[in-house]
Amino acid sequence: MLESEGVDSIFGYPGGVLIGLYDEMAKSNIRHYLVRHEQGAVHAADGYARISGKVGVCLVTSGPGATNTVTGIASAYCDSIPMVVLTGQVPTNLIGNDAFQEVDIVGITRPCTKHNYLVKDVNELADTIREAFHIARSGRPGPVLIDLPKDVLAGTANFKQPKGPVTMRSYNPTVTPNTKQLTKVIKELMKAKKPLIMAGGGIISSNASQALTDFARKLQIPVTTTLMGLGAFPGSDDLSLGMIGMHGTYRANMSTGDCDVLLGVGVRFDDRVTGKTDTFASQAKIIHVDIDPTSIRKNVPVSIPVVGDCKATLDKLNELLTGENLTEIPEKRAPWLKCIAEWKAAQRLAYEQTDVIKPQYVVERLCKITEGKAIISTEVGQNQMWAAQFYDFDQPNRFVTSGGLGVMGFGLPAAIGAQVAAPNDLVVDVAGDGSIQMNIQELGTAMQHKLPVKVVILNNGYLGMVRQWQELFFGKRYCATQMDVQPDFVKLAEAYGATGLRATKPEEVDEVLKKGLAAEGPVIMDFVVEREECVYPMVPAGAPITEMLLV
Repeated sequence: MLESEGVDSIFGYPGGVLIGLYDEMAKSNIRHYLVRHEQGAVHAADGYARISGKVGVCLVTSGPGATNTVTGIASAYCDSIPMVVLTGQVPTNLIGNDAFQEVDIVGITRPCTKHNYLVKDVNELADTIREAFHIARSGRPGPVLIDLPKDVLAGTANFKQPKGPVTMRSYNPTVTPNTKQLTKVIKELMKAKKPLIMAGGGIISSNASQALTDFARKLQIPVTTTLMGLGAFPGSDDLSLGMIGMHGTYRANMSTGDCDVLLGVGVRFDDRVTGKTDTFASQAKIIHVDIDPTSIRKNVPVSIPVVGDCKATLDKLNELLTGENLTEIPEKRAPWLKCIAEWKAAQRLAYEQTDVIKPQYVVERLCKITEGKAIISTEVGQNQMWAAQFYDFDQPNRFVTSGGLGVMGFGLPAAIGAQVAAPNDLVVDVAGDGSIQMNIQELGTAMQHKLPVKVVILNNGYLGMVRQWQELFFGKRYCATQMDVQPDFVKLAEAYGATGLRATKPEEVDEVLKKGLAAEGPVIMDFVVEREECVYPMVPAGAPITEMLLV
């Protein structure tokens, strides 16, 4: 059934109840990637899914093997990543008896999966797997868990390949939007003087980037993207405002406060984007397009709701524009675009390079040397924000990050999954010295499977983002954020058989990057950066999005 669903790669860690399944998988063409921790397996499946566009699959044993996946499952759920998690379970007759390595993983993961199953009959296994993949990849994508008792895996059945489309009475996502609603959308955008598009991860997961780009250019509407939406619209386009939110660009945040119509497509309007919700886009009519109806009006008031797939919706909106007179659009938009250009000129993303390496400089040089073409994964914290700000993303599916849950330790295993999905591409994990240690054991996975991921560590000796908050809001009282004892990352890389490099001066940055990116196999590049550098702009928690700290 896994083969019939197009599965070619599985990330996993074997255990007692799964030995029979692993024995069968050895006879299959499916490639298994042995991770060093089950959390790494889920993050790797996550990275694989984002880059390949397919459903990521991971396989772990019962008990602690299953519970170790929960953080990764929750991250995939928050970011709407299609995934099937296969967990081993004790025999059905022992379930509920506190057997060795028994845990109710179905109950534990119910709040953070799109759906989950406990299979009790081998005759139901084929249909269950098929249904799980359908749920994971359709509608708003997400993780689905299948719990597999040992006796079910050891059972026999007369296998018949399920045929025809999957039908479920209780699950029928709305893909095609209501045309009447779309007519209202066109009407509002045509008469708007200061329209704005906010694009989120839904654009990328529905392959709607080109449709969005065409639509924005036809109507000359500036576009801002969420963290998950980076690359959904070309960052180098004149209409691009960059990222919106707590650490978004000045022009993006100010535009949100001044626009008269805001079209949100594939976004959730979460708190890191909106800031104080009762002041968010307070002068605008908000149009919200999303395939998940529960996301609409969840966080902000919406004037025109549109339930549907992002690509289907934008394709239809582009069709509707063919009947409109667009000749006056450039003149009509000119004052609005001029205002945005003035905001851009007044406050650019900037830093002052001294005789100590600035982390922004490392990311900027990484972008320049790779020509903006690398697949970038990140850990979580300051490293994540600097990567989002200073690496230019012109294409979708090039930025892999834990956006909603914000999981430290995500970047390296996600990079491994991305490298499996794109074996000929350069994959770089931009990391912090704190985050990278959460799952640094996965360097062993990369080495064993000859996956040439590169790791760029912005090493400031702190848990940087927490330290920044302590500096700005708690009188520089640094409690429990100093990383006084650190490994030698160069020697650590070498201990795994990988390449380790270090830069301690600005003039060494290019040399280390070029050497590290050109080296064969996995590489760790350790950049000793300014210890107390902060991420700006920054919107303080609970403040309006237009009230930013800029210094």
